[in-house]
Amino acid sequence: MSTTSVPDAVHKVASILAEAERTGIPCTPIRDQFAEGGLADAYAVQRVSIQHRVAQGRRVVGRKIGLTSLAVQRQLGVDQPDFGALLSDMAVPDGGVVPAGRLLQPKIEAEAALVLGADLPHAETTVADVLRAVDFALPALEIVDSRIADWDISIVDTVADNASSGLFVLGGAPVPLTSVDLRSVGMTLTRNGEKVSEGSGSDCLGGPLNAAVWLASTLAAMGDPLRAGDIVLTGALGPMVPAAPDDAFETHISGLGSVRVGFAPHTSAIPDQGDTQ
Repeated sequence: MSTTSVPDAVHKVASILAEAERTGIPCTPIRDQFAEGGLADAYAVQRVSIQHRVAQGRRVVGRKIGLTSLAVQRQLGVDQPDFGALLSDMAVPDGGVVPAGRLLQPKIEAEAALVLGADLPHAETTVADVLRAVDFALPALEIVDSRIADWDISIVDTVADNASSGLFVLGGAPVPLTSVDLRSVGMTLTRNGEKVSEGSGSDCLGGPLNAAVWLASTLAAMGDPLRAGDIVLTGALGPMVPAAPDDAFETHISGLGSVRVGFAPHTSAIPDQGDTQ
């Protein structure tokens, strides 16, 4: 694809994804809109989409890291994670309920979240830099979603679609990193009281801090570094699972605590008032 055609394609794909979100009707995969590879174009779509949302009054509050599982990386044919933006209206309170119809085809996964107390401006970020910058950690649930029909995604599809972001839920009890080794935490996720996923900190790129180092270095090299106050969702600690109306999820992460979220039931049709007696 010639460079002169990239801006038109980027805006076209951003519009397709926005329309899918607006209408609640997933679109077909968008990877064929770009030349082979297309990852830089996909991130360009993501930036355009986020800029549009910010212009509408939404606020970027952090970043999420995706594809931290080596098995999923192999499935999509990549050798590194990806990232997306977290916006203020994506936050759901601990114990809150996701309204019916808010998401298209949600899935859920448990993660460790970091909240920064200092900037991470260096393209060669170290673990020590991250340890100094993190104010505290929290247990988190990420509710991923895809505007692409049937989750038929490649790396290009998911990156353009803001790394398949949906919503997120943070626990409310901050934990300093001096009190927990994120590599060794154990995670269990239950749905309606039944265990549906489990894992450990080491399942996330060998440890959530490794994921945070990758993200900080990548964003700094792009000229858009992580800043004090940012939330970082570091990646799944175990397999994601589908979420359906009326489901209730809770995760417990050792050393970090628990966090919960529910999904509202399907909205019932309003009866015809003329049929009432």
